[in-house]
Amino acid sequence: MQAKKRYLILFSAGACLLLLFCFGGIQVPLSGRGDDRSLAGYGPGARWRRLQGYLQPFSSWREDRPDGLGHHLSPRQKRDASSSPYTGRRCRMESCFDFSLCQRNGFRVYVYPQQKGEKISESYQNILTSIEGSRFYTPDPRQACLFVLSLDTLDRDQLSPQYVHNLKAKIQSLALWNDGRNHIIFNLYSGTWPDYTEDLGFDIGLAMLAKASISTENFRPKFDVSIPLFSKDHPRAGGERGYLRHNTIPPYRKYVLVFKGKRYLTGIGSDTRNALYHVHNSQDVVLLTTCKHGKDWQKHKDARCDRDNAEYDRYDYREMLYNSTFCLVPRGRRLGSFRFLEALQIPSTVRSIHQDKILSLRQQTQLLWEAYFNSVEKIVLTTLEIIQDRVLEHTSRSSLMWNSLPGGLFTLPQYSTHLGDFPFFYAKLGIKPYPKFTAIVHVVTPLVSLSQPVMKLLVAVAKSQYCAQVIVVWNCDKPLPAKHRWPTTSVPFIVIEGERLVISSRFLPYDTIPTDAVLSLDEDTVLSTTEVDFAFTVWQSFPDRIVGYPARSHFWDSTKERWGYTSKWTNDYSMVLTGAAIYHKYYHYLYTTYLPASLRTMVDQMSNCEDILMNFLVSSVTKLPPVKVTQKKQYKETMMGQSSRASRWADPDHFTQRQTCMNKFANWFGTMPLVHSQMRLDPVLFKDQVSILRKKYREIERL
Repeated sequence: MQAKKRYLILFSAGACLLLLFCFGGIQVPLSGRGDDRSLAGYGPGARWRRLQGYLQPFSSWREDRPDGLGHHLSPRQKRDASSSPYTGRRCRMESCFDFSLCQRNGFRVYVYPQQKGEKISESYQNILTSIEGSRFYTPDPRQACLFVLSLDTLDRDQLSPQYVHNLKAKIQSLALWNDGRNHIIFNLYSGTWPDYTEDLGFDIGLAMLAKASISTENFRPKFDVSIPLFSKDHPRAGGERGYLRHNTIPPYRKYVLVFKGKRYLTGIGSDTRNALYHVHNSQDVVLLTTCKHGKDWQKHKDARCDRDNAEYDRYDYREMLYNSTFCLVPRGRRLGSFRFLEALQIPSTVRSIHQDKILSLRQQTQLLWEAYFNSVEKIVLTTLEIIQDRVLEHTSRSSLMWNSLPGGLFTLPQYSTHLGDFPFFYAKLGIKPYPKFTAIVHVVTPLVSLSQPVMKLLVAVAKSQYCAQVIVVWNCDKPLPAKHRWPTTSVPFIVIEGERLVISSRFLPYDTIPTDAVLSLDEDTVLSTTEVDFAFTVWQSFPDRIVGYPARSHFWDSTKERWGYTSKWTNDYSMVLTGAAIYHKYYHYLYTTYLPASLRTMVDQMSNCEDILMNFLVSSVTKLPPVKVTQKKQYKETMMGQSSRASRWADPDHFTQRQTCMNKFANWFGTMPLVHSQMRLDPVLFKDQVSILRKKYREIERL
């Protein structure tokens, strides 16, 4: 009787709240710093001091805790520990993880080389590929903080064709195994019919588990990571957007509650799903089950099977999901620790939820799907980021970072732990970005005359009322000009020699950038002070996007089956080139640390496409297009007319290279992140037939 009183319901709202709770557990107190941000002290402000011995010391619970943790266990806890399939049942980060391995090189992840003759499933290969393509990966085990097996541990069902035999002996023979310390094991399926235990068939030792369908009895808080169960067809990278593209009002849909799945006639999970027919009404609550499961299902069929099977076949699964307010997630064969709530209470529960709450939950599920779950890569990277937050607690993410757009994968606490230093949280915090910008001018040709376009550009930009500082990135192979060769400006003027004279050095996160906004400029850009002022004014309303003048677009070439790049002058665009654009300086940090070295190396070798890559990055983060301001054909004409030998626009291979870049970048991102737009922002009264004296940005009219 006591067992029957234990119930648990899992439907979409509950799942969402559970995820919110889980992510909410990974948090640090918000900085107490106020919003009084003077220029002199304003940078990625809340950086933490690197303290000596900031990592917790390593100690093994097996060695030094005979009278510690185990001494205070209750009889039930001791019984659960002894019956657990894991010998490291009591493991926590402070007892089973060697933090000293992370002190030397930070949070780096090593993947064992694949052993000859060992087969790896496509899903596990996608996991390994995602790790090897991430910024965490190191090919040197001596630099590693975390280790990942190349032996496939995903499917530990002995009846599965993906099951790897003799895994225990193979793992124990690994020289770096070290009883599993600082290892993480990925697993989707464990146990087999009929009891479906969570035994993996080998002793995981002190290793962490990233596991789907893990029970609360075996889950080790702040040590293991619970991951979603995904199919072999789940995309490796990219992933589909959620269905909630628009503000769907009212939030109620055709069905209140739906489920469609197998009804297990015997064994684990049968009681749960056999109860669903009590709630099914064929109208707004549609809970469908089929008895067709296994080879001998007909031997166990009951009086309801024929009717249930016929009803099951009448409904399309995707159509039900798309048109339902809630989706019920009852337990199946696995998740043996879960129990079912009283079936007759479900409709009244979901109908009692207010439509505002429904819409809020739906929006949050879209965020969680797109930020963490729509590809294998995101599931894996989320797992690694969670572990990194545990290792480096002093720079871990707050719950707001995890549960707000763009999500924890793009909000890197190594940049700052203060929410106000990111372009995504201004509205939530009720603050605005710093009201000035830093101009970064990329120079690749020597100075020979005061009439060069770059000299005029420097003067025009420095005159802007919003300009705080001008930085010249000198990427020329000629010696740096003397100070008197540069124009005199009323704002601080700094010249930095580019790192290795590569084009990506224009996007390095220089500590000398004191403002939120960066005005990125090519040396041959022609902009007036008025144009600069107007562009910055627009950016202040769109601080998370690229705002600027020269626009380009992408398209799908169906004949060549590849992405194309076009500079045709149309009303449609998806990129704003960084030769004359404003964006948040945080994107310099993401460009340098988040993007793989392979893409940056490709860009540097060609001295091309860095602007396209920056657009890919920002659109991938925001899921939004850039913002183009005032039509300016002079920019295009000036660029194409440059006779300088260093002008990229004069290179006949320039356009071909950009086509190649589009497809290389799309392949790495796993999707095409660029978003088309037809919005252009002009000054008030722009081109209107009124007196020029009534217009604030009157100089733009004459350009």
